Amino acid sequence: MEYFLVFICLLKSLLHVFTQCTVPASEFHLGGDYLIGGLFDIHHGSGPVYQYRPEATDCSSQLFILSSYRRFQLMRFSVEEINNSTNLLPNVSLGFEIFDLCSDIHSFPGTFKLISADGLPHPWSGQWKNMSNVIAVVGPFSSTDTLTVAPLFMMDLIPIVSYGAAASAFTEKAKFPSFLRTVHSNKNIIEVIVNIILHFNWRWVAFLNSDNDFGKDGLTLFLKRITETEICLAYTKDLNDNTNYVQMFKQIEAQKVHIIIVFAPKLAAEAVIESAIQLNITNKVWIAADTWSLNKKLPKEKGIKNIGTVLGVSQPVVTIPGFSDFIYSAKSQNHCENEEQHMFCNQDCNCSNLSPEDILTEDPSFSFPVYSAVYAIAHALHNTLQCGFDQCNDNITVYPHMVLAELMKSNFTLLNQSIEFDENGGAKFGSYSIVFWNQSGDAEEIGFYHFQPRTNFFINRTKINWYRNEVPTSLCSPECAVGYAKKKDGIHKCCFNCEICPNGTYINSTEDPYKCIPCKDTEWSAVGSTSCNLRVVEYIPFTDSGAILIMVGTWALVGLTLAMSVLFAINYNTPVVRSAGGPMCFLILCCLSLSSLSVFFYFGTPTMSFCILRFLPFILFYTVCLACFVVRSFQIVCIFKIAAKFPKLHSLWMKYHGQWLVITVAFVIQALLLVISYSCAPPKPYNETFWYPDKIILGCDINLIASSGPVALLLSLCCLCFIFSYMGKDLPKNYNEAKAITFCLLLLILIWITFATEYMLYNGKYIQTLNALAVLSSLYSFLLFYFLPKCYIIIFQPDKNTQQYFQGLIQNYTKTISQ
Repeated sequence: MEYFLVFICLLKSLLHVFTQCTVPASEFHLGGDYLIGGLFDIHHGSGPVYQYRPEATDCSSQLFILSSYRRFQLMRFSVEEINNSTNLLPNVSLGFEIFDLCSDIHSFPGTFKLISADGLPHPWSGQWKNMSNVIAVVGPFSSTDTLTVAPLFMMDLIPIVSYGAAASAFTEKAKFPSFLRTVHSNKNIIEVIVNIILHFNWRWVAFLNSDNDFGKDGLTLFLKRITETEICLAYTKDLNDNTNYVQMFKQIEAQKVHIIIVFAPKLAAEAVIESAIQLNITNKVWIAADTWSLNKKLPKEKGIKNIGTVLGVSQPVVTIPGFSDFIYSAKSQNHCENEEQHMFCNQDCNCSNLSPEDILTEDPSFSFPVYSAVYAIAHALHNTLQCGFDQCNDNITVYPHMVLAELMKSNFTLLNQSIEFDENGGAKFGSYSIVFWNQSGDAEEIGFYHFQPRTNFFINRTKINWYRNEVPTSLCSPECAVGYAKKKDGIHKCCFNCEICPNGTYINSTEDPYKCIPCKDTEWSAVGSTSCNLRVVEYIPFTDSGAILIMVGTWALVGLTLAMSVLFAINYNTPVVRSAGGPMCFLILCCLSLSSLSVFFYFGTPTMSFCILRFLPFILFYTVCLACFVVRSFQIVCIFKIAAKFPKLHSLWMKYHGQWLVITVAFVIQALLLVISYSCAPPKPYNETFWYPDKIILGCDINLIASSGPVALLLSLCCLCFIFSYMGKDLPKNYNEAKAITFCLLLLILIWITFATEYMLYNGKYIQTLNALAVLSSLYSFLLFYFLPKCYIIIFQPDKNTQQYFQGLIQNYTKTISQ
């Protein structure tokens, strides 16, 4: 019995030993030679908190965030790993003081604790004393939290190395001189997102951002980045606790947006996706920021496949050796509740029911940034203490600003990555992965975006299973067909109507898809063209067959006028020559030859001189010809009709050589009119591009107003000549000069009416040939039908070229008139 009682006592003692729990030190605190502060949002204070007295937020009573707790454990692991290392800080131990920063406005007690000495904050006053033992701080995670607490650390230049604050504001070193971060800024994240959108040719997108510094900064950067692209922001919304998701998705559906960017923290993104599932939002492409692209909860949600395709930008998942063993070791201890282990407020986790698997399978985002932040501080301390392989210099007093200086010069390798910071304290290392939420509910890597040493972007399309089995489109308006220009429809450049470019214009979609660009004068284009073609330059060269025939005809005219002049000179005193005009015949024949000079200038490349000589010789000398025929027809009528009734008028005409006076006056007036006309607006070369879009017809531009004077004089002489010649139509048949002149004038009028008709109906290059032909025909009309019959009589009917024959005709006509 006595032995039995002893056995019972021993058994009780053994049971007490095996069942006794351990009371370890707080997870939030670790003593050491040098302390590193830590700010982690292990809990999230959701919604506004109304208080009736000043008090700190009890973080342990708020929503627990497992991913943040995982990062919290990673800092603890990093410090322990460094302390167990004999190379980085030999004979020096690191400690930490971590606080749960669950609120950006009610978590200041923990922050003040980090900057305090002897329980009170002591801002630096020039004396290196009463300083906090904290040499640097890791965190906070969010941009808003960082913007809130960072100024408190900036006063003493305590380095604050954030593992998640990506807002652009932190690049301002004047405001944040001791801020560094081991993540890329929002600018880089937005760059990757925009590259994804451009890669799939999406143009019509929605941007949902959290209503905080992180989200608003992302929206600003996104708007700035897409300014020079074809991307349009169809819809944007700030997400907060009061967001009406029903109304928001109705507006997105109304805008027909298929691409939705969710640039928000994990909790806000979860609220959006869960609402989309509940509201049955389908057939969308969701682009996730790195804050939730590796989310472990959402891919397992029922109905997640119905919302569409989820793509995301994430940090590459880096496996940190030894972390799993650390978690299993930490969670295998039987912790007891002990009030004394809670060193300060917001250093209570209330998470003892978590298993190692829960922690290790949680979202691994921002794990390496935490790990590299701790190691960056350790390496900076290593350099500050001038550590060697086996020991550090204990005689050096370390101040935060000294660690900061070494941090900015960081250059070491950690898990095959070179850790460096730029001049603004930003990370010069790392890259982004592009992930796709596959059918298994995993975030599968389908591409990457590397920053160093050069930008490198890649997406493997074949790994993406689209909700419609093809790459979806997202356009406000379908792309215009080739040859069509965009005409904006509303305020967005992505919303437009398509209008085909008319002929003479073209569209260059790469330079300006909204404008039909006019072609140059030397170019042409058909309707709906994308480029211009050179016009074919056309004119009548001297080698043209038609030009050659007309020039031969001109030389023949000159030869005929010369031959007739010789024939008339030989038979000068005969009645036929005198009845034809006598000495006036030679003037007419000479002017006809001189007028023919114009014909040669209708061919070849038009120049200023060519354009002037194309009209001047013909108008000037043809005026003399018409003046001669006016006088000649007037004399015929005067001799046979006016002389008998108005003898004094006839005597004055003969006495003062009225015929030559009229011819001279007509010549002088026409010369003056031509001088005035060509001085005001001379004919000049002109490129005709209106009638033929693919051709340039070289011609001469005539100012109709300036040329109206010389033409009016020609028409006046023509009319007078016709009137006088018509009055003498009843003269003797064999002596009817008036009839010959009338016929020539009718033929002349017919020639130019024919040419005018052709000019109105045809505007090609051969109009110059027709014009030259009209000029030549005008000259031949008088040469053939006025002078040639005279030559025929002189040569073949000399019996009719006698004084007796003409006298008999006149006597017979006189008797007829007198009767």
